[in-house]
Amino acid sequence: MDWTQETAGGRVVGRPMGRVDESTWELFSQHLIAAVRDARSASVPLVVDLAGLDYMSSRGLRALTMAKREAGDTVAITLAAPNDRMREILAISRYDKLFEIADSAGPD
Repeated sequence: MDWTQETAGGRVVGRPMGRVDESTWELFSQHLIAAVRDARSASVPLVVDLAGLDYMSSRGLRALTMAKREAGDTVAITLAAPNDRMREILAISRYDKLFEIADSAGPD
């Protein structure tokens, strides 16, 4: 799992790539929490661009939960561009009710 991040267009955009599974979820979580803190300090929303993510295990979902807790009411988190498999995982786990899901990571 790789992670890139940028602040542009009035938001922080984090881009995980690869798989979030038993061997990579902790790194994903660290990057995600850091991105929430960066977004909070800049007073901007966080977009997690899932386009490069092939798979996410339940541990990855746990990392999303921890990020949501860290964000509280101060940082809006959008999960963007999930592939069909990720969209199904988000729906089954009801994370599509917890996070805004966008079709793309581009600005509205």
